[in-house]
This record gives sequence, structure tokens and C-alpha cells, in this order.
Amino acid sequence: MSSCFHCGLPVVEPGRYSVVALGAARELCCAGCEAVARTIVDAGLESYYQTRSAPAPAPVESRVDKEEFVCEGSDAALIVDRVRCAACLWLVEQTLRRVPGVTRADVNYTTQRAQVAWDPARAQLSGIIGAVRAVGYDALPYEPRRQDELERRERRSALWRLFVAAFGAMQVMMYALPAYIGDGALTADAEALLRWASLVVTAPVLFFACGPFFSGARQELRQRRIGLDTPIALGLAFGFAASAWATVSGGGAVYFDSISMLAFLLLGARYLEGAARRRAARALDPLLRLGSSRRLEPGTQINIPPGQQVPADGVVVAGRSSADESLLTGESRPIAKGEGDELIAGSVNLEQPLVMRVTRSGAGTRAAGIARLVERAVASRPRLVDAADAIARRLTWAILFTAAAAGLYFSDPWIAVAVLVVACPCALALAAPAVLTRAGAALLERGALLTRARALEALDRADDVVLDKTGTLTTGRLALGEVLAVGRLDAYSCLRLAAALEATSRHPIARAFPRGDASIVEAPRHEPAQGIEGKVEHRVARIGTEAFCRQLCDAAPPGSLRAADFHTRVFLADETGWLAVFELHDELRPEARELVATLAARNIEVHLASGDAPAAVAAVARRAGIERFAAGMTPQDKFEYVARLQHAGRVVVMVGDGLNDAPVLARADASFAMGSGADAAQLHADVVLTGSSLAALLGTLEVARRAMRLVRQNLGWALAYNALALPLAALGWIGPWQAALAMGASSLTVLLNALRPLGSKPTWKAFTSSFRSPSPSYS
Repeated sequence: MSSCFHCGLPVVEPGRYSVVALGAARELCCAGCEAVARTIVDAGLESYYQTRSAPAPAPVESRVDKEEFVCEGSDAALIVDRVRCAACLWLVEQTLRRVPGVTRADVNYTTQRAQVAWDPARAQLSGIIGAVRAVGYDALPYEPRRQDELERRERRSALWRLFVAAFGAMQVMMYALPAYIGDGALTADAEALLRWASLVVTAPVLFFACGPFFSGARQELRQRRIGLDTPIALGLAFGFAASAWATVSGGGAVYFDSISMLAFLLLGARYLEGAARRRAARALDPLLRLGSSRRLEPGTQINIPPGQQVPADGVVVAGRSSADESLLTGESRPIAKGEGDELIAGSVNLEQPLVMRVTRSGAGTRAAGIARLVERAVASRPRLVDAADAIARRLTWAILFTAAAAGLYFSDPWIAVAVLVVACPCALALAAPAVLTRAGAALLERGALLTRARALEALDRADDVVLDKTGTLTTGRLALGEVLAVGRLDAYSCLRLAAALEATSRHPIARAFPRGDASIVEAPRHEPAQGIEGKVEHRVARIGTEAFCRQLCDAAPPGSLRAADFHTRVFLADETGWLAVFELHDELRPEARELVATLAARNIEVHLASGDAPAAVAAVARRAGIERFAAGMTPQDKFEYVARLQHAGRVVVMVGDGLNDAPVLARADASFAMGSGADAAQLHADVVLTGSSLAALLGTLEVARRAMRLVRQNLGWALAYNALALPLAALGWIGPWQAALAMGASSLTVLLNALRPLGSKPTWKAFTSSFRSPSPSYS
């Protein structure tokens, strides 16, 4: 593979990028290097390539295509920089979606990160980043250290601007005070001197401290759109220009004090808003940092001492310990780990040293996949939020029209300034992202992975929950029920004999029996789909189907055995005759009954829909306390069952785990998939339960209800504020600095409300005891 003529990196696509330099065609690795090399050659500076001592550094855009920022060649998280408000991120999102080859782009205002997916045959990450930079913003691949550095730089810059604005506001107020209290006692020269001093002090406040407002407005106008910065910049510029003209001409009123105070309040509100936004965004940081952990080559063996977090996915090759996987699964119980067991990035080794062989690291780990799903989920928006964004965009134009009309009608430019400042369309855009970000993190703590934020609306309004049986309401493992003994042995002796025979088998039915002593069984023989035969205490015994055991007994089973109303029956017999029949049933999850009872208490109807036999489904429904159930259902039947409920005006939540559940999961208004279920089911589900307990379903419903309540409160407050503040400012009842104070208070109110608790973590017993107790041993 040849090297790039400009930067020295390998040329992945020979012939695609090239430049004629030093008398020959030179291969280049990417469009960035091609552009730089052509610029050098066209400027007549190609001798640079003869005199340089080392290859030039690759452009950032080309490096990102070759580093570990890209997952599976087509997915990446980007930090979006130089943004001022939600409208800026809306523009970035629309720009990303219009890049040829981009299949998905979601931008989260709270975290200021974008999740982008693309077709590798049509687009590269470098081109995607270039498109963002072309509209005046910056984008960089997400790295925790890079994000921290950008935030520190942003905070430091914001504090400096706030300091300059505060100093200027105080100083100008000192200069304005004599005019307020002098009652005409100031001489013309003194008044002119104070005006000029105020102008000089206000200038750095406007041109340095308020720089972000003007640069944001310039970008907005260049893109032919109106955001939050344009009204503010117009108000500040108009007020300063009018006051400066009055100072130079020597006539008219000046409002340098109002401008300085306005700038200070606006910058203070923006600083506090940013602090609150970063606090909300930190809810996802532990997970996102796992997805960006250090790169380790697959096959590398690493030591993991007790107390250390596992840096990559891998397999234990030596040692025995236990691991805390609560960050990823929501399960607080330590999981035993030994040779051959899987370790997942982000879990914590608790007891003994382990040696692990790395299988996946960086963006390929399970933690990184979960992080991408959560980021995508919280960046997507419920329909209610889309409507609010549309209102916010229209509100901005209404603000400009109202400001112009009010200023002209009252012949008072400061009324126009107050209208421009007081309106807060950004509060509408802020209303949901912070809540959704915190909801995604809160659900992960409860063992639920939110993949589509739109599902929160449906979960908040859920009328019906439809449960699959096997693997969802039940564990998918057979459990031993009743034992009916006949003949020469009692029930305990029959169970001991059966356990010994089953101990020689690896069949799933064998795991339903207690641990037995296989050493007492001589010459065990296994008949597929029939049962097991062996000699115990000098007698040949069989366990299995009725037909298999009848061959040994040479007689029909007694009426009491045949009449037993068991759903799955296993017979036991020996040379002397029939001994017993065992009932096996699908083991109900320990938390199932409490789940059904809690849903019923919330006026949510619970349904059981299964493809199993009617008797088995009825038994599970009875044990779980479910009144509505349907058996023998095909995937199409389940699909139509949910559709009928929806046509009746019900909001339906589906919970399943199998490949055959994928269609009905996609049909339901909201859907859950068990984390242990089929990949297809998880792909179509809105929420994936990462642990082994259904308790997370209740936690998800609680978080959804509280999150949507907070979103509605925020939207209601933002709409009410704008409906009240705009008329007051247009009538001249609110001055510019009061408008700035009100606008900042509105945004902060929305953000602080979003930081309210989203419910307590489930603590009921079923959540922490969702595993089977050890089976008794019979020997």
C-alpha cells in the first residue's frame, strides 16, 4: 500500500485523490490532503516537498476517518462546538441530514453532541464534519478529554465576558447616577464628560462581552434564518448606536447604563443556563466515557485487580471472582465470574484478580453500543416536542414584527429593544432535551435501555400491557411442580430415583429436577425425544414419555396417573410397574404477580398472548393473576390482537423476547424486549430491559410518567411566559434590563424544573430476588 505524498499516511483508495507535483502524479489519501497539496502547488511553492524534513500533519478531517472514532465504519458521536442556542443545533441537525450518504443525524441540545450514521460507500466522517464547519460551527469526534477541555474553555471564556459586563455595568451606573439624582444640577460639560466616559466603558462590554450574540446573529443571517441571537444583537446594537449618536451630537437621551446592565443580565443568564445544562448532561457521562475508553487490540491479555473497572469486553482466562455490572444492567447483585465467562466493559471486578482476553474495545464494546442507543434516544423527540420547536421558530418572527410595530407606534426605540430581549423562544426549545437526557440516564439505572424517546409519550398514556409468555412472563426454564406417586415407592423415593436418572442427561427437562446422584445409575441409555433408561438397585427404570415407559411395564398406566391434569407430564416406571408422574411447568418470574397487581392498581389492563397450548397458558395466567389471555397465537395473531386494541382507542404496550415477537413489537405504541431475548426483538423495541427482572418495566412507566409531566410543565411555562411578557413589553410596561432579567429567569426556570427527581429506584423485594433459589440436593 502506497503512502500519501502530503502526510505520509497509507492510501486506502488508490487513484481517487492525486496531484501533479515535482513533475509527476502523486497519490494522496483523502480530499483534505488533496486540497492542501493543490493549494501549495498552485501557489508555486511545491519546492516545499523537496526541502521538508518530515511529512506534513494530516488534516483533522482526514485523521478522523482513520482513528477509533468510527464504530463499524458508519456510526460516530460528534461534539458540536460554537453553538449559542437550540436554534443553532437545529441548523446543525438539518445540515447533517442533508449531507449525501447520511442516514441518520440526531443532535441533543443538552449534551451538545450529535449521533450520526452514514453509508460508507457514499460519505466519510471527514466530509460530514466539513459540512458542519461550512455553516459556521465546529464538530469533532467525541472524546471525554476533548469534551472536558472544550467545556473548561467555554466556562473560562464565559466568566471573562461576564466579568467585563459586570464591571462595565457597575461603572456606567456610577456615571449615570449623577444624572438621575442631580435634578438638572449638572453642567453641560460635566454631563457630556459622563456621557463620553459611559460610551468608552460600554464599548468593550458590547464588542467583547457581547461578542457571542453578534457572531451568532451573523451566522443566523448568513444562513437566512432567525434564531435567539438575532433579536438580542439587534436590540443591543440599536440601543448603543442611538446612545452613541446622542453623545456625539449632544442631544437626546442615552441608555448606556441600560445596555450594560442588559448585557450583564443576558450573559449571567446564559452562564447559569449552561451550568444547568452541563449538570443535566453529566447524567450520561459514566456510560459515554466507557464507550470511549482506551483502545486495546483483540486477543490482548490484561490483568484486572480487585476494585478496577473492566476497560473492554473480554473473556476470563484465569481466576475466579465476582463483578458488579449494575452500571450496564441495573442489577445490584454481584455476578460470579470464572474461566470462560464474559466480562463487559464498565463492570467492576470485586474480589480476586482476573486475567482477561480482550474481544472488543473502544467503540465496539457493549457499553459503547448502549451509549450510542441512549444518545440517539434522548436526541430524538416526542411529537409534543416537535410541535414546540415549530412554535419556537414561528415565535421568533412574531417577536421581530411585534418589536418593530411597538417601537414605531409609540415612537420609542427602547420599547422595541425590550420586546426583542424579553421574548424567550429558546425556553420552548429547552423544555424537553434536558428532561429526556435525564430520563435516559434514570432508566438505565433501573435496568432499562431507552432506544426511542417517542415511546415515553405512549408509556405515559398506556391503557394496556400485552405480555408474551415464554421468556417474558416466565423464565423460559422448566420447573418441577406436583409429584403423584403410585405403586411401591412414596413421592420422595420416586423423586430421588427420577433425579438420579435425570442427572445423567443434559436435556432442559433434566434441569427441572433436583440434583441427583448419577453414580447409582448403571448403564444409562438416552432415547431422543423419549426418555432415559438405567439400572438402579438392580432394577431397570425409565423416565420419560408415557409410551416409552409403557414398553418397560407392558401395561397401561393406572387411571390416577392418566387422569392427572398436568400440563407437561413426565412418567416414571421400573420393572415392577408404574411408579409416578411429575408435573413440569414453565417457571414464573418471581416478580410477575406483583407486576400484574401493580399495573392493575394503575388501571392498566394486562393481557397474556402466547403461542403455547391453552392449558399451559391458562395455568401461567392463573398463577400470575391475569384474567385476559389468548393461547395458540401465531405472530400474525398477536399483531392483529394488538391492532384490535388500538382500533378501540387503546394505547398498547407490548413486552416480548422472541424472534416471532418482532412484528408485534413494531406495531405496538410502545414496546419492551427482554435483554436475554432475540436480537430482532431488541431491534424493534423502544425499550430493552438489560437485567433479568420485569421490575424495570414498572420503573420505566414511572419515569415516563414523571418525565412527560415535566415536559408539559416546561412547555406550559414557556408558552405562558411568552404570552404574558410580549404584550407587557410591547406596551412599555417592562424596560430593557427588566426584560433581560425576565428572559433569563424563564430559561433557568425551565432548566431547574427539568432537574427535578424522576422517581425513586425500585426497591421492592422482587427486583433484588429475581433469581431462583438453589435447588435442594438429593442423594
